[in-house]
Parts: sequence; structure tokens; C-alpha cells
Amino acid sequence: MLQPVIMAGGTGSRLWPLSRQLNPKQFLRLADTQLSMLQATIERLDGLDTLTPKLICNEQHRFLAAEQLRQSGIMGAHILLEPVGRNTAPAIALAALKAIETSGDPVLLVLAADHLIKDHQAFQSSVLKALPLAESGKLVTFGIVPTHPETGYGYIEQGQPFEDYGFSVNRFVEKPDLATAKEYFSSGKYFWNSGMFMFRASRYLEELARYQPAILEACRLALANGSADMDFIRVDAEAFSACPDDSIDYAVMEKTSDAAMIPLNAGWSDIGSWSALWEVTEKDQQDNAVKGDVILEATHGCYVHADSRLVATVGVGDLVVVETKDAVLVTRKDCVQDVKKVVERLKNDGRHEHMNHREVYRPWGVYDSIDNGHRYQVKRITVKPGAKLSVQMHHHRAEHWIVVSGTAKVTNGEKTYLVTENQSTYIPIGQVHSLENPGVIDLELIEVQSGSYLGEDDIVRFEDKYGRT
Repeated sequence: MLQPVIMAGGTGSRLWPLSRQLNPKQFLRLADTQLSMLQATIERLDGLDTLTPKLICNEQHRFLAAEQLRQSGIMGAHILLEPVGRNTAPAIALAALKAIETSGDPVLLVLAADHLIKDHQAFQSSVLKALPLAESGKLVTFGIVPTHPETGYGYIEQGQPFEDYGFSVNRFVEKPDLATAKEYFSSGKYFWNSGMFMFRASRYLEELARYQPAILEACRLALANGSADMDFIRVDAEAFSACPDDSIDYAVMEKTSDAAMIPLNAGWSDIGSWSALWEVTEKDQQDNAVKGDVILEATHGCYVHADSRLVATVGVGDLVVVETKDAVLVTRKDCVQDVKKVVERLKNDGRHEHMNHREVYRPWGVYDSIDNGHRYQVKRITVKPGAKLSVQMHHHRAEHWIVVSGTAKVTNGEKTYLVTENQSTYIPIGQVHSLENPGVIDLELIEVQSGSYLGEDDIVRFEDKYGRT
């Protein structure tokens, strides 16, 4: 059976302001109104004979990842948490080592969580064609059949064909200039490098030991000194931080003599920019792609996304307009690669808009910071049935809770009591307290914070069912 390994790291900074550091593109519904990019990746495995997927993600995204897996009906998945990013070669090494430990020596199908593949049947067909090569010891990559000369992707040059299907790999090529990309496209011998792979776990580790032994040793040590927490596998931070930063392409695929390529023509896109999303989104007669409450007048070739309010455009063309609750982006489609410069500016200026949305997801639910001013902040909080916030206290703020719907179980110092719709309660500064939803419907309440300091780091946790400190 195949062991899917889904890489869900990265921040997707080119898709700001929708993609944020704590809620990046792989967890967003970009190309699908019902499924996030991660959930769509899981769905396209349906019909293949696979083991439960293993997920690799940033530790900051653990609860977001776990909730989306739960929504997709995936229970008991191993979620490998990276304390720091060290690129794809170490991430896959962790998954390979864990797969051997738990499932013998399966064939790994390594996928990115933030890719779009429109034709699931063609994708599965290519996977099945790759399987015999992987079982025979080849390290298979999937080469995307190019649709046009592209300078934003690396390329794979096909070598000699195999007897049944696929090709050996002559070489991997870095992103070319336009003239070179045109040559590659017209030759018919070059394919886009998809960043998807298939190989037996032991074969990948053998080649990694041959070409980048320091990565393998660091990953072995990080797993050996790590710990398990529910579905999460925490690797040792010190050992993993010492691991070399290297991609699977540089570390293994460009060096091995056993690289193979399977062509893939399945409507693939890495959704690496707003213009890429515009290209794969359904458009109107004026070539506009819209999402949300949008009015277009004398507008053509635009991507317009309205998240929380009406957006209207008049007399414009070839623009990207993206509105969220706390930020608006306007850019020409040919400048979308520079959106990451805005993110860098936000970081350098000490702002927060690159980190998170106004809506923040937590393992117990979500909160929306709906208003703030001098010495006060207002949040709309939704707590899932059966969920409980940590037992905590604050040194600098008091809190007023007004229940809008549902029932709250409140611990306020030595007292525990219920607060129902249209009732409120008050938590003084320094009071140990907790909030729980004992009911079967969502608990919605308005929280008014007041005090001299209202930062999220003014939380002293005494007990937390989700393992937070």
C-alpha cells in the first residue's frame, strides 16, 4: 500500500493578505468553495489503496491541521511537527523514518498540500504508473506537461524511456529565462518540476545517507529524542535545528543515478501567486474572476476577492484586488510576485498583519477582534461544543463576557456557574478563570477586555487540555 506524505509547511507570502503566517494558503479555500488546499489534496487520494496520510507541518499550525484532517474524516494520522523550517529533504526524511517504524517499508507518495490538480483521474493514473518504478528501487518525480513557456518553475529534462512507462532523468534545470523557456517548450523534452515524488522509504534514506548523511543523522536524532502528543509527533528542537537546510532536489534527486520521471497532465498548478489563481479560476466574458460581494463596471482581466464587504471596480483592467477585514491589496497582475515585499515591510515595521487575520483559529474554536481602542478591546468568541479554554489568569486586564447564544460554563475563582443567552459575567484582573461549552451547539459570546495591557502574551496558563503553555 502507498503511504501518502503531505508536506504542509510554508507561509504562502505571495498570496497575502489572504495567506498569513499563522493561517497560510494550504489551509485556505482558494480554488474550492468547500475544501481547503490541504483537504483537496487528501480528497484526490480517494480511490487509491493507501495508508493513513502522514502530515508534516509547522508546529504553529498543529491545531489548524488537526481540525482540517478531522473534518476530512482522517483519524489517527501522524502529524509531524517541525519546530523550525529546514526545507523538504529533512521533512521527507522524518516521514520516511517514521513510516519504516510504523508500517514496515512502504512506498511513499510525497505531495505538497498547496497544489491544485483538476483532473483526479489523470493524477491517479500517473500515480499507478509510477508505482512499479518505485517498487523496483527508482526515485520517481512527476513532471508536469507544460502548457506554455514558464519562467517561474524549474524543469526536468527527460532521458531514455523505460519499457513500460516513464523516462529516466537526464537533468534538473533551474528556473530559466524566457528565451530558454521557449526552447524547452518547443522541444517537447522538458517538463515542469512539480515537487511531487514516489519512492520506497528505505531507498530515499539510502540515497540521503550517500549524498547528505548529516541530514539523515540529524533527523534520526530529532525523532529519537522527540515525543508523541495525541496525534502530534514532536521532534527534538535542538537536534532538528542543527539539521542542514536543503531541498530534496539538491540533496538527492539531482545526484542519484536512479531518478525516474512520470509525465503528469492533470490541470496542475502550484497557485504560487494571485495571477496563478486568476488563471485557474472560472471567469466571466470579460475575463474577470471574482469571489464574494463584488460589482464590476467596465472591468476586464481582473481578479477581485471580497472577504467581508462590498468591493466595486470601475474602468480598470488586469488588476488583482483582495479585501480582508484588516487589509486590502491592489496590484497589477504582472507585479504579483512582489507581494512578498509587502510582507517583508510588515515584518520589518513590527506590524502584525502578516501574522494572522482578524479572525484567529484556536483548538477550541475561533475569535474575531471586532474593535479596539485606548485600554479596551472587543472580541467575538465562538467555542465548539465540548471545548474548553485553558484555566488562566491575566495580570493587566479584566474581562466582561456577554453570552449571545448557547450556554457557558464559567469558573471564576472558587465559583463555577452557568451563563446563558443574554446574561453576562465579569472576570477581575488577576482572577483565575476558565470558559467551557458544555452544550451541543456553538457557544457565541462577546468579550470586552479592559486594562493597561491587552496583548495575547498576558496569559498565565495553569491547565490546558490541548497541551499549550
